[in-house]
Amino acid sequence: MLACLNACAHDVGMREWGYGGPIVAGNLMHGPDNTDFFKSNGGSWNTPYGEFFLQWYSGMLLLHGERICREAKTIFQGTEVDTSAKLAGIHWHYGTQSHPSELTAGYYNTSRRDGYLPIARMFGRYGFGLCCSVFGMRDVEEKQTNPVSSPEDFLKQLLLAARVCQIPVEGENSATFLEEESYEQVLKMSKFFSYGPGNPSFSFNFMRMDRYLFEQHNWARFTRFVRQMSGANIFRARLDFGGDGHPTSMSDAVKAKSCIYILLRKKDQTHIQTSKANLTLRPPSLGLCSYSST
Repeated sequence: MLACLNACAHDVGMREWGYGGPIVAGNLMHGPDNTDFFKSNGGSWNTPYGEFFLQWYSGMLLLHGERICREAKTIFQGTEVDTSAKLAGIHWHYGTQSHPSELTAGYYNTSRRDGYLPIARMFGRYGFGLCCSVFGMRDVEEKQTNPVSSPEDFLKQLLLAARVCQIPVEGENSATFLEEESYEQVLKMSKFFSYGPGNPSFSFNFMRMDRYLFEQHNWARFTRFVRQMSGANIFRARLDFGGDGHPTSMSDAVKAKSCIYILLRKKDQTHIQTSKANLTLRPPSLGLCSYSST
């Protein structure tokens, strides 16, 4: 990869840019605004060198994605398998100018550049849907511990890119949730994407089911959520474990989950799904420090 960077720097007449990554990007012990590269005001990310490096850096991820999508299309072509590619829900520095967490992951998305539109276009070329989590996350909760985080604005940008490119979206929950507010947030974001005529299909993959879901009050919330996602009262299910509202054995719990996986099927465009071929787009090792939410 270093040879590739060196060749690209030579092509633009700046050979000194090809010797390695930014040396002022800091490490996990530094906050992004305490680094010369990522700081919002006057950071190197917004200089000709920064733009060159980040364009190359994200371009390597796109090339990797092209290869994966091409191979997957070859494998599944002619089958009835729906393919989708998953983008990481990197939202913890979305409220900053440079979006360092996204940049280090290979997503060249900043306050001045849309880094998700090129990825969505790539998925569209190969007939892929776009899969992403964070559908149940709310800014009001995240900002209590991280003021510059914004899962809602991040997700809206991603959904708009998918709408522009007319590719299907598959949502997921990033954590186990059972409270009403998280279900309402999923509904809110699904409506944001699906509102208006002619939009591509939307589906939701409810993940991380656990035994608490089958408790009576949690089950009631879940079935109500499924009805609302369906847009009609077509979902019918209830648990009956001898009157106490709890599974009597592990096999009963497994049977109940199997029933859910069958009952959540829906032929409409907006549905909850439980089975799909999913490919995760992961960046190769490119050398930048990876900023987390802490």
